[in-house]
Amino acid sequence: AFQRRVWQQIAAIPLRRTRTYGEIAGLLESAPRAVGQACGANPFPLVIPCHRVIGANGKLTGYAGGLTIKQYLLELERF
Repeated sequence: AFQRRVWQQIAAIPLRRTRTYGEIAGLLESAPRAVGQACGANPFPLVIPCHRVIGANGKLTGYAGGLTIKQYLLELERF
């Protein structure tokens, strides 16, 4: 149930926007690490765009496909 709530929050992130793990955790009254674990369990990474979730310092962190792919997807969305 928690993972689905995280995924709903992530799916609501608009194109060309990002949210931090902490922002999502705050909305769900949870911990950023728990949000990261839910991202890692995402079975549909292009439908539920976990690449739009970044670290609190604005840096790219954690992505099942690797940070290079995460960066590529974010850059692709900018066009």
